[in-house]
Amino acid sequence: MSAPSPASTFTLREADLSDAPSVATLRSAVWPEHPADADSLVHETQELRAHPLKLHVWCLVAERAGELIGLSDVRQHPGMFHPDRYHVEVMVHPAAQGRGVGRALAEATEAHLTARGAQELLSGTQEDHPRGLDFLARQGFVEAMRFFDNVLDVTAFDASPWRAESRLPEGLRQVSLAELIGEVGEDAAWETYHSAFSEIREDVPRTGEATPLTLEAFRKRGKHPQAFAQGVLFALTPEGEIAALTELYRQPNDLGRLNTGLTGTRRAYRRQGLALTLKLAAIELARTQGAVSIWTGNATTNRPMLTLNERLGFVKQPAWTEMRRGRV
Repeated sequence: MSAPSPASTFTLREADLSDAPSVATLRSAVWPEHPADADSLVHETQELRAHPLKLHVWCLVAERAGELIGLSDVRQHPGMFHPDRYHVEVMVHPAAQGRGVGRALAEATEAHLTARGAQELLSGTQEDHPRGLDFLARQGFVEAMRFFDNVLDVTAFDASPWRAESRLPEGLRQVSLAELIGEVGEDAAWETYHSAFSEIREDVPRTGEATPLTLEAFRKRGKHPQAFAQGVLFALTPEGEIAALTELYRQPNDLGRLNTGLTGTRRAYRRQGLALTLKLAAIELARTQGAVSIWTGNATTNRPMLTLNERLGFVKQPAWTEMRRGRV
């Protein structure tokens, strides 16, 4: 996409799935640290629209001379669902900012959400984007929570000081999701994974209550374009229960980067260093895969995980500031 011309006018229209390549290009221009790809956007939108909770998904785009220069993305997330809570993103191409595009998108979005009776809106931007922070503040949003991206340079990581921590306690063994499927079959593996994931995620800091995640919805994660079954690692008990887990996902269009999903330990198995051992295994796996970096996100209130990542050499990036307006 070429830089949008500031001279011409723009129009607003609702987006459809055919806009996914242009939306991915726009998102990547706004947030180059988190490049988007069309296949993932289409997959995620289709999954949300097919969800049994009947989630609302709506995207408005600003178009100028046939190019997308801005968008407003409104959706309800199944992991933190309330019928009157909506997650909103308004973004404008860097070359088109400051010319009324964001304001027009925000006004149209406001009308859309008012008609739906929205009671709580969640949005956000990075702490080093003062224009975005000021824009949200003028829309009535206030800070609710902050999250750090943490990045590890895999090529510079020295595993030698961590030899003792790289072994699981006696009685536990490390397996990947791919290996567990091979051992017990798809159904049993996903049921075991779902049970552990559901318990661990209850203690993850968030700005609202966690919605129970059904097994049927959870299994669809395996069909995501970024899924990496060899990169989902478990500490498994002799009885076949997952005591701890960490997840790696592929980064679209960047073979040198892997992203971390959930890392955590079930309550009954904590304070044994299981999360550290699995993260060390994930780093080694990333190295063998030729990855250059691993990215992970943590709430600023999650001190234990932040401390663990700091010990391993992850470097904090500018914090993502999640902001809220209203409350359900």
